[in-house]
Amino acid sequence: MTPTAASAEADSSLKWFKSSYSSNDGPECVEVAIAHATAARVHVRDSKDKHGAQLAFAGPAWAEFVGHARRSA
Repeated sequence: MTPTAASAEADSSLKWFKSSYSSNDGPECVEVAIAHATAARVHVRDSKDKHGAQLAFAGPAWAEFVGHARRSA
């Protein structure tokens, strides 16, 4: 997947962070960024491939995912 100019531009304005549960050398790390300007979309990417594909979720969908993950842990 090749990012479009719009997604690359949006990507440069996002502030990415990792969970405090992620280690710097772990193979399964993801980063999350919240885009307040785009209706609170939550962007997710692989921390080992910062220029690779991203997923974007609406705020309520992300909240449901996190809630399910917590209940399943």
